[in-house]
Amino acid sequence: MTTSLESLATGKYLSLTTFKRDGSAVATPVWFVREGDALRVVTDVDAGKAKRIRNSGSVLVAPCDMRGNIQGDQVPATAELQDADATVETAAAIRARYGVVAWFMMRRAQRKVKKTGVPTQVGIVIRLSQTGD
Repeated sequence: MTTSLESLATGKYLSLTTFKRDGSAVATPVWFVREGDALRVVTDVDAGKAKRIRNSGSVLVAPCDMRGNIQGDQVPATAELQDADATVETAAAIRARYGVVAWFMMRRAQRKVKKTGVPTQVGIVIRLSQTGD
């Protein structure tokens, strides 16, 4: 079974595997939205996955359930962090897709930005690697 962008995009959760400097893998289930040929995610600026993506944009993605149990093939991809404006757009798209639960979960970050003026979230753009890369 091959996992395509289309099959990933139909799922509710995405397993995002990032890599530590020593090469060990860390998989995390995340909410996501699809935009064209990319998947977008939002996380805390100081989250481990954001730190690991700053170090290396090589990731693996796979469909999963809310607990992170992988439900398909992991596929190689590249990830990069978004700027503040793109992060706001990604967060809005995720709130629109996941509804009141996402709104509630992301509200703390919104309040902190209003209070301090410092963004607490960063968006991530994920693109599947081309066959043969």
